[in-house]
Amino acid sequence: MYSPVYLRPSEPISESTVAERAKVHKIHLSLSDMDRQVYGDYNLTLALHPSETVERMMVRVMAFCFRAAETLAFTKGLSSVDEPDLWLKHDNGTILEWIEVGQPTAERLKKAGNQSQAVHLFTYGRGWDVWWKTNCDAIKAMPKVTCYHFAAEELKALCELADKSMKLTVTITEKTAYVSNETANVVMTLIDL
Repeated sequence: MYSPVYLRPSEPISESTVAERAKVHKIHLSLSDMDRQVYGDYNLTLALHPSETVERMMVRVMAFCFRAAETLAFTKGLSSVDEPDLWLKHDNGTILEWIEVGQPTAERLKKAGNQSQAVHLFTYGRGWDVWWKTNCDAIKAMPKVTCYHFAAEELKALCELADKSMKLTVTITEKTAYVSNETANVVMTLIDL
């Protein structure tokens, strides 16, 4: 004969045991890029992946500003290893611009160059100088790849503007972005590598 088995009620599920979800950020962006003659108002929705920093999210926003175009779009980002952070696609599906953020491998940039007409990389953060020294020669040998960098001090100030709902005005002239919200102004200089 079998004796009955009594199960203890399970412990309540705490917030720490549930996988974190991406945090959604809404951005109303008024952009005036005098360098490229691009002007417009954009309503952007960005998901901040649980493993992503606010710093990285704000670099994605700046990448959007510096490469803005009618069909430029954010991708799944960190959720998909086969896609860039942003891309500009032609109506026929051809990838015109593959836009990466961070410190990708040279192999990833080579793959991006094979899949698109141009690759734009926006670097930032700790260790970027070591990463650049290690990958510089290989990346510079790729004719489709253009690399930029944002200084840590400027990026730190930009991150102070981050919020769940943002209203940003960005004016770009001579590769310098003047970013403002209702209470603060920040300068972001795009440094060519």
